[in-house]
Amino acid sequence: MDGHAWIAEFPGSVTVCDKDGIILEMNDRSAKTFASDGGYSLIGKNMMACHPASAQAIIKELLETHLQNVYTVEHDTEKLLVYQSPWYEKDEFMGLVEFILQIPKDIPNRLRGSKVEE
Repeated sequence: MDGHAWIAEFPGSVTVCDKDGIILEMNDRSAKTFASDGGYSLIGKNMMACHPASAQAIIKELLETHLQNVYTVEHDTEKLLVYQSPWYEKDEFMGLVEFILQIPKDIPNRLRGSKVEE
């Protein structure tokens, strides 16, 4: 993550791939999250290899449509927010960035600008 020192130790997983699904960058948390698949050695490899068929279909669609995919997943004692989004350089689609953040199981939801605001 040359030139992006602030994100190396960011507590969420950050993984960046190009438009062909080749992993370009990972932060420390991403390498730890995907340690069983190879961690940092995944850089330069296709991200499809470390996903099941159902996830591969979603990733393929995201790479083709340039849309976002956002969801939460729970297992054991943690809940995760997964945010997958296209990234661009000079308005040209360059690939996907994935953030995986640990969130509270009962995360508050605030309605800004409404009469019901807390």
